[in-house]
Amino acid sequence: MELRHLEYMLEIAKQESFTRAAEALHVTQPTISKTIAQLEQELGTPLFVRNGRKIKLTDAGQAILSQSQDIVRLAGSLKSELAELSGFKSGWIRIGLPPMVGATVFPKVVRMFLQEHPALSIGLEEHGAIRVESEVAEGLLDAGLVLAPVREDLFDSFPILQENLCVVMERGHVLAGRPELSLQELREEAFVMYREDFALHAKIYEQCDALGFRPRVLMESSQWDLIYEMAAEGLGIALLPESICRRLDPSRVAAVPLVNPSIGWNIVMIWRRGQYLSFAAREWIRYAREHFGHSAPK
Repeated sequence: MELRHLEYMLEIAKQESFTRAAEALHVTQPTISKTIAQLEQELGTPLFVRNGRKIKLTDAGQAILSQSQDIVRLAGSLKSELAELSGFKSGWIRIGLPPMVGATVFPKVVRMFLQEHPALSIGLEEHGAIRVESEVAEGLLDAGLVLAPVREDLFDSFPILQENLCVVMERGHVLAGRPELSLQELREEAFVMYREDFALHAKIYEQCDALGFRPRVLMESSQWDLIYEMAAEGLGIALLPESICRRLDPSRVAAVPLVNPSIGWNIVMIWRRGQYLSFAAREWIRYAREHFGHSAPK
């Protein structure tokens, strides 16, 4: 058994697909399939089974997976530490971010960071904040952007962005001219909502439950631009962060501040507390802390 066997297995389990895992690892699908077949033959048991279109782990695969994550993480940390000792200041940073963060504050910062550090590389993975937090905790990501609050016993963090949600609706909606709206006033509206792996999904449901109603959800999506288009066509209302709302076409939609209660969209950068950080990861955290420390809204 080699380290690459475990790396391939982890990526297949994460992607639930041999094809997507091969793309992520920059190898061919026959290569990754052959490697897993060799590992299964060595162990004498299948590790994956097909479940519809997705690949799932067998019981043996699950047992190996639970041990493999720590092995691969520790091997990566050892490689990074040895590279630093030899003065080789290059590396790869794995960062997770929710789609809406990528659409607002992130691309410019990444560009400036890479201009300052041309020997470093960044791999961005776009997931809902709940999954990003889980993968940072497991060591699959070096850092991630998630919704506050976070577990202080598990993560170090610093703030990136602090905003509130606005109610987005078609320009001709009866509520479009209001200076502000309470959540209670939206109880009869159809909602265009975030998927369950988004932290905002749970926050919105919690606030609605506290007011004694469940939102009537037309659809759920991971893409803010689709959510916006559905609202612009009058199919429902959406709750989007202020910075996203500033990008919307005011001739098509109205964005009204949500109050009583307001719902915060407070983004923080997290990394696993006590875990060894490579030179590349430390440089990214330092750069992002300095950048957002000066530019983030107070």
